Amino acid sequence: MEVLVVLFAAALRIATPILFAALGEMLVERAGILNLGIEGIMLFSAFTGFVAAQWSASLWVGLGAAIVTGVLMSALMGLLSVTFGLNQHVSGLGITLLGSGLALYFFRLAYGGASTPPALDESFGQWQVLPGTQLGTLLSQYGLTYVALLLVPVLAWVLARTTFGLRLHSVGENPEAVDVAGVNVYRVRYLALLAGGALMGLGGAFLSLAQLGAFTHGIVNGRGWVAIAIVIFGNWRPVRVLLGALLFGFVQALQLRLQAEGVPVPYELLLALPYLVTILVLALTGRNANYPAALLRPYRREGA
Repeated sequence: MEVLVVLFAAALRIATPILFAALGEMLVERAGILNLGIEGIMLFSAFTGFVAAQWSASLWVGLGAAIVTGVLMSALMGLLSVTFGLNQHVSGLGITLLGSGLALYFFRLAYGGASTPPALDESFGQWQVLPGTQLGTLLSQYGLTYVALLLVPVLAWVLARTTFGLRLHSVGENPEAVDVAGVNVYRVRYLALLAGGALMGLGGAFLSLAQLGAFTHGIVNGRGWVAIAIVIFGNWRPVRVLLGALLFGFVQALQLRLQAEGVPVPYELLLALPYLVTILVLALTGRNANYPAALLRPYRREGA
């Protein structure tokens, strides 16, 4: 029982950046945009958040910088895919390459060829709840983890009960009909991109300002791509997206535990296990996914 509690506690921490990113991607895709730039946005946000926190000696400044980075990178994605109507696959991959390249370039510019990754003197710590108990072990999490969990019901309510949620869904299904009804399709898509970018920035910031308290070029390590898969698994619904993130987090925590226990399995296989499970789950559930009808389809107003 104690081992399971420890695994679930670790799963929550591991799932946090993926949950932030997946919820952001879910909003964007609900509006009909596939943002493949998520990996680069998370990496560049992790870097800018780390640098801002280190130079200002304030974690909150770093957190704000990461969010702004995510918003600006997503605004660029909006310019390419919404305003110019360019191919969303190409635009998103370009954003990932740009974000990754900028992070690497400025990292080398700021820290040179340091043999050890730069680290913060102080990072966001875990809240200690009921120390010495199994429940306390489970609940002693980072504050950002609780923010990510709280976002799940909040976004579920926004999508199901608010005018913005209805418009977001409609724009992702039939933008032409929504435009005729007087809704600005471009505005809704930009708002979704900016909100999604802010959440992706938070996902990157969690890695450098909380979980690791340091920055390396491989800090994101494919989590952005996993987040995209989890959105499909979650069928664009916040609660199911949470379950997908927790599944990945649990398998990741399990493989780390198995490595620590010295299980006679090649460590390369253990490292690949969470990603293999993600691919398997995606293969099993992807066929029945209800994709937004206008996903990947650029919108052009008649006469524009």
